[in-house]
Amino acid sequence: MAKNRKNADNEIRLHTVDDANTPAPKLGPDASQAPEKMSLWKVPGFSPTMVAVAAAFGAWSILLPVVPTQVIENGGSPALAGASTGIFMAATVLTQIFTPWMLRKFGYRPLMAVSAFMLGVPALGHLFGTEAWAVLLFSALRGTGFGALTVAEAALMAELVPLKYLGKATGLLGVFVGAAQMVFLPVGLFMSSSWGYDITYIAAAVIAVVAVGMVFRIPDIHPKNESENSAGEGTSEHARRRVSMWKLVLVPALGLSAISMSYGVVSSFLPATVTELDPVTGATLGGIMLSIVGGSAMISRYLAGSAADRFGEAGRLYIPGQLVSFFGMALMSGAIVAGWSVWWLVVAAALFGLGFGVVQQEALLSMFQRLPRNRSSEASALWNIAYDGGTGLGSMVFAGVVAGAGYAGGYAAGAAVIVIGVGLTSLDRFMGKHRISEYDNIKTRLKRLRKDR
Repeated sequence: MAKNRKNADNEIRLHTVDDANTPAPKLGPDASQAPEKMSLWKVPGFSPTMVAVAAAFGAWSILLPVVPTQVIENGGSPALAGASTGIFMAATVLTQIFTPWMLRKFGYRPLMAVSAFMLGVPALGHLFGTEAWAVLLFSALRGTGFGALTVAEAALMAELVPLKYLGKATGLLGVFVGAAQMVFLPVGLFMSSSWGYDITYIAAAVIAVVAVGMVFRIPDIHPKNESENSAGEGTSEHARRRVSMWKLVLVPALGLSAISMSYGVVSSFLPATVTELDPVTGATLGGIMLSIVGGSAMISRYLAGSAADRFGEAGRLYIPGQLVSFFGMALMSGAIVAGWSVWWLVVAAALFGLGFGVVQQEALLSMFQRLPRNRSSEASALWNIAYDGGTGLGSMVFAGVVAGAGYAGGYAAGAAVIVIGVGLTSLDRFMGKHRISEYDNIKTRLKRLRKDR
């Protein structure tokens, strides 16, 4: 009896805030309806979604270092080179804000197809040259496609996959994202130096078109809006009482933003730090340091997702993940101050990446778990905004710290920001066990279900 109740509680915890009264979508059965063991690759639409994810991030990664490099080589200013990435990310974040509304209006498949097209075809615009108007215009157009596609792909996981396997599914999503970045970042530089920039831009467009093709193999799902979700509830207590979205997802978003800010300083300065600390060995290691971070994050994100499925809830590994990243950042700063071997920076990069991957996964699952299923797109948008916005903000803010206090000071500041995130997450976890002002959270739904029995 106790074992059955424990299993039932785990299944309920996997539901989002309103799922006690929300029927499951046809392609995303409730946890209680899913088989104990199943292959995610047999879920309709899962495989083409993974291919579309890899193609989208491949098309982005292959040009990430290429556009600024060509601008500099053609005599453009460093400001314009940096602006090409800046305007891409600005367009990405702005588009992510409006993507949930577009998903409800047009559905997943049409929006994802248009987004993949916008990510790919404008890459051909860079063939016109490196004048400021061309660089900025076509970077912004590609950013709009990338922003909508990243939100839609993550939200689609909550629609396609049984909830009891959502952790593993989103973990695999992280694997495909990380693998695409690890492969296509160096491929872009190789292609541009060996075969020329024009071939690289054409290749980026072709890769994005692959994503367009895969989108049409995804089932045609249209997210429910609030009025559809509430149909049939009448004037029940459930229909009247709602929880403010910001109360539920603010802390997971801030925790992710804090560690993403630290990633901003790592991605901007770690390769240069390695080379400066040890010019001989660092020349070899500098080019792979970000791959070490990305590879570690990719592995830990998948493992964290699988662990969340076993636990039956998200959030248990959030704080441990933050602490591991903190120790990685602190080790970077300490190794520089103490003049230790450059290999300690390799260890630090791996530690930071492991924690970063866990936090990414726990933040996404926490948002999915806390919001109603009909707001999965909002959860995905908030996650992407927190991630991208934090990375961009960290790159700018910590650049000033590095200019004044050196690399060690920049990494120390990044570690301090993570500590702030740990404090927020710890307080949220404590308060979550004692909330009395919110309705339809896990605790109140459990009480209601037991009363009905």
